[in-house]
Amino acid sequence: MLSFARAHAASVGGRPRRARPFFVCAFLAAALSGCAGFSPDGGLGPSTEVAREAFGREATAIRSEEDANVAQNRTAKLLQRPLSASAAVEVALLSNRGLQAAYNRLGVEDALRARESLPPNPTIAFSRVAGSLSSEIEAAVAADILALATLPARTEIADERFEAAKLEAAEATMRTGAEARRAWIRAVGAREKIRALEQAAKAAESAAKFADELGQTGAMNKLDQSRNQVFYAEVTTQLAGARQQALAERERLIRALGLWGSSLSFTLPDALPAPPAQPRELPAIEHEAVDRRLDLQVARKRLSVLAKSLGLTQSTRFVDLFELAARGKITRENVNGERVNFNDPGVGAVIEIPIFDLGETRLREAEQRWLESLNLLAEKAVNVRSQAREAYRNYRAAHEIARHQTREILPLYETITRESLRRYNAMLVDVFALIDSARRRMVATAAAIDAKRDFWLADVELQTAVIGGGRDPADKTASAAPASEAGGDQP
Repeated sequence: MLSFARAHAASVGGRPRRARPFFVCAFLAAALSGCAGFSPDGGLGPSTEVAREAFGREATAIRSEEDANVAQNRTAKLLQRPLSASAAVEVALLSNRGLQAAYNRLGVEDALRARESLPPNPTIAFSRVAGSLSSEIEAAVAADILALATLPARTEIADERFEAAKLEAAEATMRTGAEARRAWIRAVGAREKIRALEQAAKAAESAAKFADELGQTGAMNKLDQSRNQVFYAEVTTQLAGARQQALAERERLIRALGLWGSSLSFTLPDALPAPPAQPRELPAIEHEAVDRRLDLQVARKRLSVLAKSLGLTQSTRFVDLFELAARGKITRENVNGERVNFNDPGVGAVIEIPIFDLGETRLREAEQRWLESLNLLAEKAVNVRSQAREAYRNYRAAHEIARHQTREILPLYETITRESLRRYNAMLVDVFALIDSARRRMVATAAAIDAKRDFWLADVELQTAVIGGGRDPADKTASAAPASEAGGDQP
C-alpha cells in the first residue's frame, strides 16, 4: 500500500485561522448515498403472469399475518367442495411452503439489488490528543473511489440478477402448479380404478355365491365352482392393491398441495374427465418453447450478467482498491496566554499497487465462467427443442390411445361380455368362457382408465415443455409422466 498526504500547517506565530467544521465533509459524503429502492410488487410480476396464463389463478406471496389469514380462508373454502384440478392448483399456490420459500429467495435478491445500487459508505476516523499546554483533534473522511466509479456498472449487473431471480420464481410457480395437477390426475385416476374394480368385485362375489349354491345342489361341478372362486379372489386382490395405490397417490397430492391437519379431509371427484374430441395443434412448438421456456430465459439472463461482470473485471483488473480521504487537524495552543486554534486541512489516498497480481487470474476466471454459461445455454436450447418435440408426440399419441381405448376396445369387450352371458344362459358355453370374458373386460376397463390418466399427464408435460417448470431435476423420487396448457375444467 502507498499512502501519501499533503497538509498546510500554520506557524505558531502566524495569524490565527478560524476552525471550519470538519463534519461538513462527512455531511457531503453521506449525501452521496441515497435510499434503497425495493421493487413495488416484490418481483412477483412474472410469477403472476405465468399463473394466470397457465392455470387461470393468481400467484400470492404470504408476507404478513393478514396474508396468511386470507390464504387460509381461501384454502378452506376451496376444500369444502370436491377438489377440482384448477382448485388443486390454487390451493398449492396458496399453501405450498416450498413455493413461498422461493418467493422469500426472490425477496432476498431484491434486497441484494437495492444494496448494490447504493454508493459505498464513507469511513470516518477521529482522534484527540491532549496535553498541559496544547491539544490536537484529528479527523478524516475516506471514500472508496473505485466502488463509486463502478457504481453504474454494478447497479446494472444487480438489476440483471434480479430479473433472473424473478424468472426463477416464475419457474417455481409453474413447477408447483404443474406438480399439483399431476398429483391430482393420478389421485383421481386411482379412485376411478377403485370404482371399476368394486363393481367387478360385486359381480364376482355374486357369481361365486351362486356357484357355491349350485355346487351344493349338484348342479355345478367342482371345477366350475373353483373357477368362480378364483376369479373372485383375483378381483379382491386387485381391489386391495388399487386401494393402497389410491392412498399413496392421495398422500402425494397432499404433499404437492402443502396441506396438513384438519385440511386433509377434502374429497376428490370419482372420475377423470374424458379427453377432448380433437387434440391441440402446435405446428411451431419448437419456436414457441425456445421463446417462452422460463429456464431458457433464466439462462440468457445469467449469461448477460456474466458478460457485464466480465466487462467490469476488465475495467478494474489492475486496480482493485482506491480510497480517497479528506483529512483535517485542529491544534489548540496557548500563545502569549491566549488560546489559539490552528486548522490544518489535507487530503490522502490509498491505492493498491499491482505488483504480484495484474488481474490476469480474475480475468481468466471471468472469461471461462462466461464461456461455460454460453455452452450450457446452447445445450439447454437444443434440449428444449427436443423436449418440446417429444412432449408433443407423446401428447398426440396419448390422445389417440385414450380415444381408441374408450371408443373402440371397451365397447367391444362389453359386447363380448353381454354375448357370453347370453350364450351361458342358453347353455351354449360353460362358466369358464363367461369368467374369461369378464376378466378381459375388467382388464380393458383398467387400461382405458390408465389411458385417460396418461393423456392428462401428457397434457401437463406438454405445458411444462413449452412454458417451463418441469419436474425439479433434484427430485429423484418422482416418476416420469407427460403435459399442456390447462383451461376451464380440464385437469
